[in-house]
Amino acid sequence: MTDTYAFLIHEPDWDSDAFLGGGGVPGGNPEMNFPEHKAFQQAVAKLGARIVGAAALQNARYGGRVTPGSGDRAVDDAVYSDGPYPDTSEVVSGFYLVEVADEAQARHIAALVPTGGHIEWRKVFPTQ
Repeated sequence: MTDTYAFLIHEPDWDSDAFLGGGGVPGGNPEMNFPEHKAFQQAVAKLGARIVGAAALQNARYGGRVTPGSGDRAVDDAVYSDGPYPDTSEVVSGFYLVEVADEAQARHIAALVPTGGHIEWRKVFPTQ
């Protein structure tokens, strides 16, 4: 049986807009963007694990955080704020979902995820 782990990339926020509209890094080839992530994906496959989902998240200014209200007042009493966490210099800038053979393999893969900060890995709770 395989388990799926989420690998959350925590690092300083990035200028996602620089990669949009202009085809990637200004003056660069879009196919050459994020070479460290392409190398990571190849390393995961070489280990016999399988990436089942992944995404880079845009700059935190395109999101926020909410504390929902209670019960049927979840929306009406919600408290919204800009940005993910006002007291931190790091955000979740992306993630990978990877099927692995065991926890030891998950720990090994966590150390390979490219980041300018740190990686949090969590076993995904089976819902089906």
